[in-house]
Amino acid sequence: MARALVLAWAFALLLLAAPASADEAIVLWHSYRGGEERALEELARAYEKEHPGLTIDVLAVPFEAYASKLEAAIPRAHGPDLFIQAHQWIGPYLDEHLVAPIGDALPDEDVAAFDAASVRAVTWEGVRYAVPLANKSLALYVNDALLPETPPSIEALAALAGSLPKGVYPLAYRATNSYYHAPFLHAFGGRLLDERGSFAFFGGEAAASLVFARDLMRRGAVPLEPSGALAKELFAEGRAAAAIDGPWLAPELGERASVHYRVEPLPPAVTGGPPMQPLLTVEAAFVSPSGASRREVRALARWLGGREAGVVRALVGQQVVARADVWLDPRLAGEERLRAFAVAASRAVPMPATVSMQAAWEPANQAIQKVLNADADPELALAEAKRRFDDATRPLPPPASPLPLMLLFGLGLAALAVVAVRKSLDGGFRAEVKRSLPAYGYVTHAVVVVLLLVVFPLAAGALTSLFAGTRDDPRYVGLANYLAILTARGGPLLAHGSFYLTLAVTVLWTVANVTLHVAIGVSLGVLLSGALGRMRAVYRVVLILPWAVPSYVTALAWKGMFHRQLGAVNALLKLVDAPPVSWFSHFATAFAANVATNVWLGFPFMMVVTLGALTSIPKDVLEAAEVDGATRWQRFRLVTLPLLGPVLLPAVVLGSVWTFNMFNVVFLVSGGEPDGTTDILVSEAYRWAFTRDKQYGYAAAYAVLIFLLLAMVSRAFGQRRPTNSEELA
Repeated sequence: MARALVLAWAFALLLLAAPASADEAIVLWHSYRGGEERALEELARAYEKEHPGLTIDVLAVPFEAYASKLEAAIPRAHGPDLFIQAHQWIGPYLDEHLVAPIGDALPDEDVAAFDAASVRAVTWEGVRYAVPLANKSLALYVNDALLPETPPSIEALAALAGSLPKGVYPLAYRATNSYYHAPFLHAFGGRLLDERGSFAFFGGEAAASLVFARDLMRRGAVPLEPSGALAKELFAEGRAAAAIDGPWLAPELGERASVHYRVEPLPPAVTGGPPMQPLLTVEAAFVSPSGASRREVRALARWLGGREAGVVRALVGQQVVARADVWLDPRLAGEERLRAFAVAASRAVPMPATVSMQAAWEPANQAIQKVLNADADPELALAEAKRRFDDATRPLPPPASPLPLMLLFGLGLAALAVVAVRKSLDGGFRAEVKRSLPAYGYVTHAVVVVLLLVVFPLAAGALTSLFAGTRDDPRYVGLANYLAILTARGGPLLAHGSFYLTLAVTVLWTVANVTLHVAIGVSLGVLLSGALGRMRAVYRVVLILPWAVPSYVTALAWKGMFHRQLGAVNALLKLVDAPPVSWFSHFATAFAANVATNVWLGFPFMMVVTLGALTSIPKDVLEAAEVDGATRWQRFRLVTLPLLGPVLLPAVVLGSVWTFNMFNVVFLVSGGEPDGTTDILVSEAYRWAFTRDKQYGYAAAYAVLIFLLLAMVSRAFGQRRPTNSEELA
């Protein structure tokens, strides 16, 4: 028996010490769906057949969580060996040590087979970091029935506004999005970033591109407040003669059999001018640091970028393959739309892959929205955008010494130790603890759950707020993040985006919503508890429905209702001969749209609380008041309402906390428009974490301040002494 155990132990040690086998599974991550996913699965199975003993684990990760999962998994050796991602993440991923050079997966002899722009896109400082798979860029979708011949320019296309059928726009695209505006910017000689990664979206060329886009909207060539969903629907329903979009729109249009269209590269913006150049995104196969050391992983990456795999991805996945010789294959002779996208991609400008690219989108979008929606001065809007970009990408705070924090933590532990020793010496305390041991057993599981789900995350967030920098290279900066927030980053205390101005908006948002929640909820609760006959149950169910529907669904529905041209709210205003309102162009109207949406979501909670509280009020108290001659209003004001107080107070506190942090409504309805003025503290924290150069420490400091504010307010409400009528209740 002993000999068998020794042999088993030795065998286990040999297995652990043995190098990784060539037959070890290759883990491949992607965020594809539909045909693209089917093509990748087909290729993986075909490669396995060519290489017996090799297994490829293909994992589809939701697009929205793809980047964050890569960042979390790869440093901990739980991520993929090979993953497919857009090339513009090269800069951020190099900073976080998530990618390695592709090496012999893209040798020099293969480079000539690829589109030159795609190879440049995956090259960083002379080193190639990925194998290009597919190119994605914007092109022009043209409705065959409305435009048998494509106009020579966007300017000429806009001139057709009066000759098209009623209700049909010449062009539909996301005009307020900087990615979709980039072709116009390039046509006028501007750009988003310069070679050093600095913000370049300002100056005369950039302003001219915005003036051109604004004129398109003023002439009715482009719908007002155009979102991606609106542009897609207009073109799919035949209400737009042309649309600017990428290859991702084609699968959605494929379901609309009534729409016959062709795809062409983008024409010039003005007749006789240079062609518009969209931004180029290259989807490529990257290797993680662990995957780069395995020859079979690099071989798979090279094979995925090969000609035969490219044909499969084009035919099955409808991808615009980056390998140029694929388009010579006779099997792709009928793919005219894909060929048009390939031509458009060959004329595109590779998107900058610097870290600062991620921080450029928000200020650029805000500047475009101000000019197109609020008719702001282009030069001033772009200058403000540059200032915000520079502020978001300014150098990190200097390192701080952790000695004061360690000293404070040590003093706290010492104080706790002194208290514990004094308590342990108290005989009465020891006896109480001994008697309470059975009770502690009952609550132990709850304490553990609260520690794991509440206390530890709060402690982790508080600790994160003391650092700056990336996940792999954090820098301890002490209270510098808090100091920057509380000093408005060195600017005026009530400047745009400052903590104090955002706090004022948040308080106004909370007070307005909770007041309306209580007023409407209590009124409906009292009404439903009265004499409504047999329909009372039906009314209760109908009025609770807004609470039952997921908040993000409701928020998106209300956002559509507030659309300037196609919304239901402006349609109702039109019935009474009132002028249409651009709801998201001014703070007051955008704030009102947010409040209206949140009130719709929040009043059912107060109504249900009121209905429950009304059932506990003794009927004899109300009858006594009626006998004393009190009117119905007096009975409600002097008897019912005071008795509702003890129940409504916790509901108000809970509703205030929910509303204070109501991210969904603000983010989905107004999106912070105009110019971020309707953002609240939680949405501002989100932007610092995910749209402003991933400043997680700064965002964590925001979260800690939000927690402290809510804790203090809740404590203040909790210490409120009940009135005599409440004590009687």
